[in-house]
Amino acid sequence: MSYSPVRVIGGGLAGTEATWQIARAGIPVILSEMRPVQMTPAHHSQELAELVCSNSFGAKQSDRAAGLLHEEMRRLGSIVIGKADEHQVPAGGALAVDRAVFSKELTQTLARHPLIELCREEVPHIPPEGVVVLTTGPLTSDRLAKDLLDFTGMEYMSFFDAASPIVIGDSIDKETAFLASRYDKGEAAYLNCPLNKEEYLHFWQELCNAEQAPVKDFERENAKFFEGCLPIEELGQRGEDTMRYGPLKPVGLFDARHGDFKAPENQSKRPYAVVQLRQEDKEGQLWNMVGFQTNLRWGEQKRVFRLIPGLEKAEFVRMGVMHRNTFINSPELLSPTLQFKKRPTLLAAGQLVGTEGYGAAAAGGWLAGTNAARLVLGLEPIILPKTTMMGALFEFITSASPKHFQPMPPNFGIIPPLEKRIRNKRERYGVYRDRALADIDLAVRCPPLPKGG
Repeated sequence: MSYSPVRVIGGGLAGTEATWQIARAGIPVILSEMRPVQMTPAHHSQELAELVCSNSFGAKQSDRAAGLLHEEMRRLGSIVIGKADEHQVPAGGALAVDRAVFSKELTQTLARHPLIELCREEVPHIPPEGVVVLTTGPLTSDRLAKDLLDFTGMEYMSFFDAASPIVIGDSIDKETAFLASRYDKGEAAYLNCPLNKEEYLHFWQELCNAEQAPVKDFERENAKFFEGCLPIEELGQRGEDTMRYGPLKPVGLFDARHGDFKAPENQSKRPYAVVQLRQEDKEGQLWNMVGFQTNLRWGEQKRVFRLIPGLEKAEFVRMGVMHRNTFINSPELLSPTLQFKKRPTLLAAGQLVGTEGYGAAAAGGWLAGTNAARLVLGLEPIILPKTTMMGALFEFITSASPKHFQPMPPNFGIIPPLEKRIRNKRERYGVYRDRALADIDLAVRCPPLPKGG
């Protein structure tokens, strides 16, 4: 039996996952991605599923919110998480990937699939007929954004997001920087640049006084920073110690070259603050400055960040950038199946719908793609159990207060509480995990989901 192709618009993480799940169900799919015909302020390549900010998907452990989401997706046959596992690089307790290889592999895998047609084109209007999945992300083209605004009758909501600089590994002073993971969890995967109090205060003062790049339409659009991805200079402006309780916190980090960190004579050697760098590629040639998303002018970034011990001669292959992210008011517009209430054959996923984080974007792509395929097959769309991280996330973004809706990352606060209260947090999260995975396994079996591919 032949089926009309599903249209997926946008080749980010959500669009890549959605496309794969549709094809996996035996349905032809046309994936439209406007790059490289039209680039965005944040992208650097034409590859599908390009990671524009960090190369980390978050915690690995399944008793952490991000890790639980990853494990649910593994059990559901996610291609994004499968490739992330395949191309991961050392990152302590985090799932981080070699971003270039990861995106290239996903692009080639989709391009080779006989049911997938990859079109490099801008789609200026929502196709009026058939099953369509919108995964254009926070940087939707102006013409399509205008068409979507006309369709919904609602203004976009927005916030500013930023990316961190990437440094060449050979330009980092390894005599100063030391390899370690916080509390020695996992392999020693981060390069850590220690600062004493004097060095930290000098860095903080220069950071606060550094010149920022202009943000177009910031005041006019009244967009806000996303609290989970604040520019480092914004953290600095909030107070002298704000960074030391955030990305520069020294807790649990110690240079093993000084000996046993528990020894009394070494207590004074603990750093006052620490800047961490996470490996970007498998060869360790590139390192991402963790938590250093920024909107400083590029010359200022080099001047100020080279004040950090170990980075005095740092060579930057990518500077930090900031861009505006837009998202729709999902509580007003979408059902938990990620279908538009106004047009059930139109679905949406990714950052466009107000989920935050790579894993959440791919998870939305999985659900939207699966439900798009089910619509073509004449099956009822599915709603994932609210006791799972995926189900709780989509329930939240479609039922939150429309007036105060803001992007939401995976977290245990959105999952329904346990019948019996457990005070110990780690134990409680473990029980959340066990319940979620049992329920996701049940969801795989009933209703039946696509197999194969």
